[in-house]
Amino acid sequence: MIVVWGDQPHSLSTAHAHELFNGVVKSVLSVSISSGIGNLVKKMAYLRYEPMSRGRPNSLYMYKKNCFYPCCTMQLGDSVEPLSPKSLCPRVVSCADIVALAARDAVALSGGPTREVPKGRKDGRISKATEMRQLPSPTFNMSQLQQNFARRGLSLDDLVALSGGHTLGFSHCSSFQKRIHKFDKSHNVDPSLQASFAASLLNVWPVHNKVRNAGATMDSTTTLFDNTYYMLLMNGKGLFSSDEALLTNARTQRLVSKYASSQDAFFKAFANSMIKMSSISGNGQDVRLDCRYVR
Repeated sequence: MIVVWGDQPHSLSTAHAHELFNGVVKSVLSVSISSGIGNLVKKMAYLRYEPMSRGRPNSLYMYKKNCFYPCCTMQLGDSVEPLSPKSLCPRVVSCADIVALAARDAVALSGGPTREVPKGRKDGRISKATEMRQLPSPTFNMSQLQQNFARRGLSLDDLVALSGGHTLGFSHCSSFQKRIHKFDKSHNVDPSLQASFAASLLNVWPVHNKVRNAGATMDSTTTLFDNTYYMLLMNGKGLFSSDEALLTNARTQRLVSKYASSQDAFFKAFANSMIKMSSISGNGQDVRLDCRYVR
């Protein structure tokens, strides 16, 4: 999740996912099983995420990815190695639950809200690249976003609150290039973009770009989970077309304005919508011993 929320799937850093879990056995020996698996994963997230803040949005993206296709389960190919929980609680704690807990704590460690995470998810046994198309695209308009979320029982309120996940991380240029090059027949650049912001995007992604990993941070406080995303969006500095789309509907525009004015209101809504998203029913059948394989 993107990995940034709404970015292309390749933005998920497998290296950071490995960093979260690899070597955790040594660090969690002092954590009692009686403290609960949630506390165990919280300890893991703190120890492995704190030195490298760029890993946090990847966890959020991974969680969102698993919830959107086709269900809230861990898919094959999500290369994380939760060694400690799997060693201490084999066939008890699913990889999907570990990702959900890690996403919660990545947000909290970045200054965002924490919440209780419903547990009991099962891991998927099949992974198809075509299912990635079910993720909401950064180029979606309001109608497409509404339909995409509604298919999963998520409302317009959830759409606006969960879009706030864009407060973390980095996006590759491929996710917003259409806004700054040949936008339409009348405009080369999307006229809804604030002029200086559009110029900064053109600077990192010129017409003849040769930088392979060129891109932009999602907002100006990229390692902090806050409401800056909404404030920038209100001022023509939303990165994705799907961000700007939130201002094309009366209800979603009011919510954007509300969250721009009140971080507390955003935090409460985000936590509630994340819990709701975690309840999307799925077809998981397994609790894997190793998150990379079905055995």
